[in-house]
Amino acid sequence: MIESKGTVTRQAHVDIPAGTVEEEYARNGFSGRYAHLYRTAPMVNWTRIEGELRPRSYQLARLPHLGGDYTAPRTAFLRNDVCVHRYATLRTEMPYWFRNADGDEILFVHNGSGRIETDYGPLTYRTGDYLVIPRGTVYRLLPQVETKLLVIETAGEVRLPDRGLIGQHALFDPSVIQTPCPEPVLSDPATNGSSEYEIRVQRLGRITSLFYPFHPMNVVGWKGDLTVWQINVDDIRPVMSERYHLPPTAHATFVADNVVIATFLPRGLETGDPGALKVPFYHANIDYDEVLFYHAGSFFSRAGVGPGMVTFHPQGLHHGPQPQAVAASRAKERTDEQAVMIDTRRPLAICPEAEVAENTEYWKSWQTPRPATETSETTTTRTEGEAPATPQEVTR
Repeated sequence: MIESKGTVTRQAHVDIPAGTVEEEYARNGFSGRYAHLYRTAPMVNWTRIEGELRPRSYQLARLPHLGGDYTAPRTAFLRNDVCVHRYATLRTEMPYWFRNADGDEILFVHNGSGRIETDYGPLTYRTGDYLVIPRGTVYRLLPQVETKLLVIETAGEVRLPDRGLIGQHALFDPSVIQTPCPEPVLSDPATNGSSEYEIRVQRLGRITSLFYPFHPMNVVGWKGDLTVWQINVDDIRPVMSERYHLPPTAHATFVADNVVIATFLPRGLETGDPGALKVPFYHANIDYDEVLFYHAGSFFSRAGVGPGMVTFHPQGLHHGPQPQAVAASRAKERTDEQAVMIDTRRPLAICPEAEVAENTEYWKSWQTPRPATETSETTTTRTEGEAPATPQEVTR
């Protein structure tokens, strides 16, 4: 039974009553039971936070162990028992092959290009590619251009979400998904003159090396529906509505057990109704932790964010736009942003390695902007190619 009490709007996210802000309070992400609360001030306007629970932001280029060997720089920054978030930079060809026995992997190519060898055959990758690698698959990366990867490891099998009434071709036609085909082995560059070939296997987070007297990419054919697959963000076409701001789950690209991965891409804004909300609505994280990786473009819903940054909003906290972002959105007609969202049902733990990458003043970014002389405590340093976090940030 749907009830309505007090001062509310007739339709969610449209014609919000003057002097109020709308907050969505919902179960199971945005697909379960819900309530829209109309408040006189947003619950993100805190003055201070005591304790460990707070919104966080990271510049991943600051993470330690970047570059060089593949297994060492796959630095984990957030994890739980069903999902691990890593970031890796690879500058040279891997001298061995790798197999993850702990889970499926999604490699999102933030920058770079090259080739990936797999049990099923090779693929050529480029910036903006998702490479989905089933658990137990042997693979090796051979970058031609320095490659930066967001690595999402899931204990459950990665699959496409159910598109329901909008049909299986929504967001992208399944035929654009690329799969590898075996090719003859022409050379053995990984051996460095040795007669052995190494495969490193990750199990329970630990590495074991297996050695073979023959080239491990010796598959000459395969059939079935389990394989490596590839799709680029250029082939994803967002679902849009001119009169209603769709929830983030409308942009879901992949799902796994207790994990949802969505892709936010350039799209038209809600220009069909002057009362329709354009920026993300305030909401409370109840059942999911939310992680957002900023890949490219101009992030219209927030200032001071650049490619390679991550925001983390844990369960138990509200988040949403600054009032300034709402006002600025009224004149905009399109977004020009590319970002990856990872929602996890089970709470994420912050890895110790992430400490050096944190923008420690991020939790203040919803506060009313103060004169520059009063905000000098924001000490975030700028990393090459990345934008600083500032007290003018807003969040998805």
